[in-house]
Amino acid sequence: MPLLQYTIKVAISAGVIVAVAEIAKRSSFWAAALASLPLTSLLAFVWLYLETGDIQKISTLSQGIFWLVIPSLLLFVLLPVMLRAGWGFWASLAAASCATAIGYVCMVWALARAGIQA
Repeated sequence: MPLLQYTIKVAISAGVIVAVAEIAKRSSFWAAALASLPLTSLLAFVWLYLETGDIQKISTLSQGIFWLVIPSLLLFVLLPVMLRAGWGFWASLAAASCATAIGYVCMVWALARAGIQA
C-alpha cells in the first residue's frame, strides 16, 4: 500500500481522536456523543472495502465487532464507579481495563464454545 494511503488513514483516524479530546474540554456530552459513534468501525469498513472490495471480510469484521462490544462496556461501567468510589484515575483506568480484557477473554471463550466465530 502506498505511503500516501497510510498517511491519509492515520490523519483521519488521529483527527477523530483529537476531535473527541478537544470537544471534551468544552462539553463532555458532545465528546461522548462523538466517541460513542462507531467511527473506528466505519473507518475500518471503508478502508477494508477500498483495499480489498471483499464484502465477506467486512461482514465478518462487523459481526466480530458486535460480539466484542459487549465486554467493552465493562470499561464504561467500572471506570466511573471506581472514580466516584475514590479510586485514583490511573488505578481506576488500570482496573477497568483489566476487567475489560478479562471480559474479552471470557467472551471469546464463550463464543468458541457456542460455535460462533468472532
